[in-house]
Amino acid sequence: MADPYASNLVNRSFYHSKPDIRTNIVVVLTGTLENRGLELIKPISRAFPAGTIIELIGTDEQGAAPGGSAQRIAYLAFVELLDGGVILSGDTVSFKGTQIGTIAGFDDTHMPNHQNTIVRMQTRRSGAEIGLAPGDEILIHGIPQPR
Repeated sequence: MADPYASNLVNRSFYHSKPDIRTNIVVVLTGTLENRGLELIKPISRAFPAGTIIELIGTDEQGAAPGGSAQRIAYLAFVELLDGGVILSGDTVSFKGTQIGTIAGFDDTHMPNHQNTIVRMQTRRSGAEIGLAPGDEILIHGIPQPR
């Protein structure tokens, strides 16, 4: 069978429910680029075991999505996933109860070292500008179980 993502057979509606993923900031990043050239992979999800370290990179490009690209970026942080789970394009990302963006997709540039995880933001700001600090928690919100 062909790749269901490449064939556009799978979308977010296939994900019925999933828990939040807690993360611990291990490195705060600063700086922005106008021409980063991130190529977002077609799959809308990535599965990670607890303890994995990923890089969060912000973009204000509202069209950034799986299979697309992102040029205008702000470096946010490297985070350790405290919970294993699946991160899905469209998941909300929050810091101290405030939404900082939604997952736009994933870039494989640095794999297998770490997964670039792109966060679509209203206003592009670096982790230092947001006020992130090592040891702080960023939450990647799941999909609540319907009742």
